[in-house]
Amino acid sequence: MFERFTKDARAVVQGAVGHAEEARAETVEPEHLLLALLDREGSRASFALAALGVGEHRDAVRRELGDARRRAGLSQSETEALAGLGIDVTEIVAKVEEVHGVGAMSADDRKRGRRWSGHRSFSRGAKEVLEKALRVAVARRDRHIGDEHLLLALALRPGVPAEVLADHGVTHASLSRVLGEGAGEACA
Repeated sequence: MFERFTKDARAVVQGAVGHAEEARAETVEPEHLLLALLDREGSRASFALAALGVGEHRDAVRRELGDARRRAGLSQSETEALAGLGIDVTEIVAKVEEVHGVGAMSADDRKRGRRWSGHRSFSRGAKEVLEKALRVAVARRDRHIGDEHLLLALALRPGVPAEVLADHGVTHASLSRVLGEGAGEACA
């Protein structure tokens, strides 16, 4: 499948690995793919993000992804659902961090004092994003998988990246309008 990736899409995958290494995470997660997409300039995905106004909100998106990581990867909607059951995730995070330090619930090995070296594998969620990007490209009748397909796949897949993007007005529908050419509606 990677032979069909454009230079920009490969750069996103490499950037995601870099973000995982920086966080000392054991696996590359969908959040790392979104962070790598936010780093890109001059690509179709960066154009789409800029057209939808994310350009000036990149730091806010990064901060929201970090907040989700501190909540052990729980999305805001999951946090609200737990609140409906009387579980205050913010309070739990605060108590855990009070005892074990800031970021204790995140997947960062650095916080646990572990060192990780070597190859980072892709989590099931990150693999799903890559597979969905292929399906989006096929649905659009594109011969290659570009970073725009990765962005569309992240917007389609339920989870923290899609929720954070939607909070900033980036949905599959808005991306389809900006990117045009039948942006993979058949994959939704």
